[in-house]
Amino acid sequence: MFLLRVHSVEEEHPLDPRTIFQSQTNNPKFSQRRGALHLFRTSSHSSPSSLLFILAVPNYLSFHDFIPFCGPHLDRLHHLLFIRNDGTEDRYSVLIEFADHFAADAFYTNFNAKKFSPAEAEVCHILFLQSVEYSKYAEAAGTPPPGCTEIPTCPVCLERLDPDTSGILTTLCDHSFDCPCVSKWTYLSCQVCRFCQQQDEKPTCFICGTLDDLWVCMICGFVGCGRYKEGHAIQHWKDTQHCYSLDSKTQQIWDYVGDNYVHRLNQDQSKIDGKLEEMNFHCMSLEGECGMCECREDLGINGALFNSKVETIVDEYNRLLTSQLETQRQYYESLLVETKSKMESSMSEAVEKAAASEMLDIQNELEKCTEERNAIAEVNQKLIKNQEIWRKKVKEAEGRYICFCIFIFI
Repeated sequence: MFLLRVHSVEEEHPLDPRTIFQSQTNNPKFSQRRGALHLFRTSSHSSPSSLLFILAVPNYLSFHDFIPFCGPHLDRLHHLLFIRNDGTEDRYSVLIEFADHFAADAFYTNFNAKKFSPAEAEVCHILFLQSVEYSKYAEAAGTPPPGCTEIPTCPVCLERLDPDTSGILTTLCDHSFDCPCVSKWTYLSCQVCRFCQQQDEKPTCFICGTLDDLWVCMICGFVGCGRYKEGHAIQHWKDTQHCYSLDSKTQQIWDYVGDNYVHRLNQDQSKIDGKLEEMNFHCMSLEGECGMCECREDLGINGALFNSKVETIVDEYNRLLTSQLETQRQYYESLLVETKSKMESSMSEAVEKAAASEMLDIQNELEKCTEERNAIAEVNQKLIKNQEIWRKKVKEAEGRYICFCIFIFI
């Protein structure tokens, strides 16, 4: 299931969830809008949906031509919205809401993977949407929701991904370099497709300018160097969460989140090899199995080719496994260094905190003793003052006593 986020670029008629399907024409079921599209694949499985999204309709099929193209299958239509994706003027997308999921399933069955025109190369790709979200801000619209991964909106780029990732089960072409099929498609606004078709130019990393080990972001077309150079491609993934990157040399697509290849050719090739392994070759001669026909020679050639292919695949995956193990070793070593650094920092902080606490206690005790000393000194001063007063009183009393005694004797 997929999720669509739309960043509105129209000030007069912004895309709003409450008015997204409201028409500006006389027909309340059909409307047109402009917006920047972001398509996300969700990891959760939801209930059947009545909301369909047609990924890319070429411009030669106008809005008015699209309705007859669908024919009577739009009878149970609830709303239909044409969205012109900002920055891709060569195509538009269609958002269709049906009365129920049965009508949506019927429409999907009839039109998915169907050519828009028999003489053209473009194919109708339909995806079931879990929901459509609207955002006024480009950064918010391009940020993947939790548990979601952004995928390309270009149909050619989407066909390069394996079916589990793209949702597109079958394709007519592998879209390799200099592929005539891609040149017939009118989606020239896709930076990745332009990159694949313009191999005469020497691309460079957008950051460091290196020419080797280049990877192209399948979402925005950013060109960065691999992890064994400066690692600007993987840094781009960390900064933007664009996890699909195309190897400029082999055209294999790497998924940074799943940490594996997700190119359609890898998936299809494994299925073909599995079928070849189970295939039995039989002599087709009318005389039964014989030693004169070329069946045995063909069987030997096919076996040799199969063994060679297996050996090549084994070598490739051994190299891949070695590189991944080395990467994992470096990763876990960095984790150990980071953990050790954090532990030392924590211990240092604990010691400093304990010393500061002890120092604070000593300071408080010192202040308390100082206060007690000052209080005792004040009491002592009062006692000394009282002592002088009483001494004077004693002298005066002694003087009066002496005078009294003299007076008596006289």
